[in-house]
Amino acid sequence: MSIDNKSSVWAIWVSLLSNIILTAIKIVIGLIFHSEVLLADGVHNAGDIIATIAALSSMRISKLPADDDHPYGHGKAEVLGSGFVAFILGLAAIYIGYHSIAALFEEPTQPSLIALAAAFVSLVWKYVLYVYTMNIGKRTNSKGLIATANDHLADVYASLAAVVGIGLAFIGKAYGIHVLAYGDAAAGLIVTLLVLKLAIEMGKESFDVLMEKTVDQEKILQYTSLIEAIPQVKRIDRIRAREHGHYILVDARVSIPGELTVQQGHDISREIKRSIMNQHADVDEVLIHLNPWYKD
Repeated sequence: MSIDNKSSVWAIWVSLLSNIILTAIKIVIGLIFHSEVLLADGVHNAGDIIATIAALSSMRISKLPADDDHPYGHGKAEVLGSGFVAFILGLAAIYIGYHSIAALFEEPTQPSLIALAAAFVSLVWKYVLYVYTMNIGKRTNSKGLIATANDHLADVYASLAAVVGIGLAFIGKAYGIHVLAYGDAAAGLIVTLLVLKLAIEMGKESFDVLMEKTVDQEKILQYTSLIEAIPQVKRIDRIRAREHGHYILVDARVSIPGELTVQQGHDISREIKRSIMNQHADVDEVLIHLNPWYKD
């Protein structure tokens, strides 16, 4: 296993263990001290455990080599895992929103310093996890790991809202401002919107990859420049590229002088492939179709 793969798997295991610990802390303290936003955040973390396990499983499948049934590899397994994480986030947003709205119509509970401390610890812990996981995810171009990092970011939002909400409740209690006692529930509604937005963005990205949307135009132009730098290439008739999980597949139709031999055409194809893959580590396959070109 490569260093990058080991880093990715280690990051997922750290995320899973952290989610288990934080889920237990938030749910227990949320139940004892009747903190709606902390309890909702704990249930969200419980969903994160399922999402992290899905991400771990999909990452392992995506690293499997190509076979007879999957000649292009298993890279899209990570995209499916990312889509599942988006689905879990969407459910968490609905759950948090429902309980936050319900809490607005109930008598507010007394704020707790322990609940506030738990929310603050979660905020710091999850932010560190987000930065750590996102850095590895971007370095390895792992969709599953980036999805897990975004899941941590949603938790950062939730924990920040919990800190603000419980803090407002303390201020309301100290200065006799009754409306601030509902800060806990109001913060939960803000979390709902933030988590829902993140879920929609992640879901859209997964859908685009599954539907084989082309990579961004800047990458296409970079591939085009590398192909045009080959002296024998007279024209690029067509070029396409698509993401297949953590790697990219490129195919192009290229015109070269028609009088060249099959061996020369083969060598040109190999040179194009080598040029693109040497410059772009995330490209796993380059398929070149040669067309004959004549001066007339």
